[in-house]
Amino acid sequence: MNEGKSFRGPAKSSGLPEDPVNIPDFSWSKGRSAGVFLHISSLPSEWGIGNVGGAAEAFFDFLETAGMRWWQMCPLGPTGYGDSPYQSFSAFAGNPYFIDLEDLTRSGLLKAADVEPLRRLPRDFCDYGAVYAAIPALLRKAAFAWRTAGSPEGIFDYRQSFKSFSGKNASWLEPYSLFSAYKRKFGGKPWYEWPQDCRFFKNAAKIKRDSETVDEIFAVKFCQWIFFCQFEKFREKAESRGIKIFGDLPIFVAHDSADVWENPEIFELNKDGSARNVAGVGPDYFSAEGQLWGNPLYDWRGAKTQVYEFWRRRISAALSMYDAVRLDHFRGFADYWSIPAKSNDARKGSWKLGPGMDFFRFLKRNFPKNRFVAEDLGMLSKRARELRDKLNMPSMAVMQFAFGDAPSNPYFPHNVRRNCVYYTGTHDNDTACGWYASAGEDAKDQLRRYFRSPGDSPNWDMIHALLLSAAQMAVIPMQDILGLPSECRMNTPGKAGGNWRWRMTCEQLEAAKNLNAPYLKSLAHLGGRLADY
Repeated sequence: MNEGKSFRGPAKSSGLPEDPVNIPDFSWSKGRSAGVFLHISSLPSEWGIGNVGGAAEAFFDFLETAGMRWWQMCPLGPTGYGDSPYQSFSAFAGNPYFIDLEDLTRSGLLKAADVEPLRRLPRDFCDYGAVYAAIPALLRKAAFAWRTAGSPEGIFDYRQSFKSFSGKNASWLEPYSLFSAYKRKFGGKPWYEWPQDCRFFKNAAKIKRDSETVDEIFAVKFCQWIFFCQFEKFREKAESRGIKIFGDLPIFVAHDSADVWENPEIFELNKDGSARNVAGVGPDYFSAEGQLWGNPLYDWRGAKTQVYEFWRRRISAALSMYDAVRLDHFRGFADYWSIPAKSNDARKGSWKLGPGMDFFRFLKRNFPKNRFVAEDLGMLSKRARELRDKLNMPSMAVMQFAFGDAPSNPYFPHNVRRNCVYYTGTHDNDTACGWYASAGEDAKDQLRRYFRSPGDSPNWDMIHALLLSAAQMAVIPMQDILGLPSECRMNTPGKAGGNWRWRMTCEQLEAAKNLNAPYLKSLAHLGGRLADY
């Protein structure tokens, strides 16, 4: 979440009790490394959107050739209106758009003619409307073909059978599949607008289900089985090439999600399911009205035990998929902006205290040897800064934020913290070339003087400095390696549509592997980022 640089003062009252002695250490090893940021949707493929199957093969080749040890991506949950991976219908489910349909055609569950329309979709961007119109219907067709054929377990080369997968994941799969079935039945409306007897999972689970609902539940479970079995193979391929996967965990969940529908008691909701207070960012010099995100807030105090258990399950699921996890909007664990739900903007909000150190002690007890990164961009309160530093958790730095400011700016290469992940830009930023093209003359002049460069390749000036910096990890968006303009950025915060669409073509990836990868590897070697990590 892009919070800008909002801060209107620390919360005044004390938070949850903190033991000053028992402070968990979230530092990583002393090794240095480098990686590339590319969301799965941006991979080249035949199906109109990237996938975790065959579409990833060539990118693994590129990463290995370039000496990049990490692949960072956005959250992989199922998306809805707006297509944002940060507004998912489930904190546990996978996005069925990312299923490689080749398994389904090779097994005979889909015919070549079924998937042919997808081959005609654009190759350089995601047409989400066309994807939504085609892929779910194809997956339902494959699911029912598989069931009609007697559910032959050997039809796919998967380690987990459908039965064992369904049983192992029943705690989230049962609510999510029923949520998805009802969402389709009620025309896509959010769950808090459904009929009263279906409005919460505990009630809905007791209702007798018609055949249409039963069929949809089965199809949803089938799709999740396919996704996670394919992702298991994806992880195995990454490991075989020495590549680690860097995932992302949004702090908040969507109001219209199976998570809130199943667990209304852990959020600040009214009895009818509507939100009492929602998340956002207060007014600042970026926006006089602030940012109204609309996610329901956790009831950190009234339902502490249940909230912590929900987070334990969330993080356990994430760590089964990723080698490291970015904790989005880290500040929210220290203090967060609470906005009355009926507000038209964020101005009427107020700061509330998050769970603080108590939560991270809980996290360390349950996940003692795992890697987390604090997304701490923007203005942090004193409480949030102190929490981050006491935890010794790696933070984030963005080079684009340095230029045009004083030499003391912490994001300049000469100032950047060692204990951080350093980026040219993130998914919320413009591309490096796009940023430079639209930057003020002072920022451009500063960049040219800083790098002793004419400014004709600002992306490579920044990549060079990034990989040679003191930062523990350096991550480069793929668009910056390709030198692409603003039109290829992933997300523009505050912009309602047109986001998350960019895709890399096969030709671009092949050129990057042949032309850019050897140079990247030489820089990674020079920066001491190729050693075992």
